[in-house]
Amino acid sequence: MRYTTRPLSDRTWLRPDSEREYSRFDTTWPKTQALLAREVDALGGRDLVIEVDVPERGIRLDGQLRADAKAASPAVVVAFESKHGPMLYRCDRFVARWSGQIDWQHNVRAIALTLEALRAVDRYGATETGQQYAGFKALPAGRAMPASHMTRERAIAILASYVDVPPEHLNLEAESLYSTWRRARRAAHPDRHAGDRTLWDQVEQAARVLGVAA
Repeated sequence: MRYTTRPLSDRTWLRPDSEREYSRFDTTWPKTQALLAREVDALGGRDLVIEVDVPERGIRLDGQLRADAKAASPAVVVAFESKHGPMLYRCDRFVARWSGQIDWQHNVRAIALTLEALRAVDRYGATETGQQYAGFKALPAGRAMPASHMTRERAIAILASYVDVPPEHLNLEAESLYSTWRRARRAAHPDRHAGDRTLWDQVEQAARVLGVAA
């Protein structure tokens, strides 16, 4: 299964520790990946992203987690394009029961099983055109596109456009990126665009993808 790992783009929905429970799943990460791949494929899925609660520096240039990356919480988001449009699922319910297991992988398992259960609804003819997925649809690209669907290259291009330099010449050092983000926020503020938040939201999401915004 091919996927890209990203830091969490939104942490406002995370549960307190007291509301999490031990995982009920006894399986391996390769089996979880296989289940997720099967269910995403069944939806015509592509551009699969798994958001994990790690900082940007915990992710390699190829979009995979570094071996020493430690997640701050077990929360995960799974996002992908599908035949029903962009989909987004999140889970922060489970922690591993046994030491040596990785908490967030159990929440990916929960999402994969959710996809499997939703697909089963179609077998009984009670829905048409995927109504059971409506509550999981993400906003499409161009209208407050989730950070899950924004590549690092796209994020760089968005911020570069506000300082009038080619993306390949944008200074990617943290201090310079922060300054560019602040300038972009001023230019994209909804007050300057008749209340339209589209540009503002894209600037904020670009900053999260590049690790300069929480």
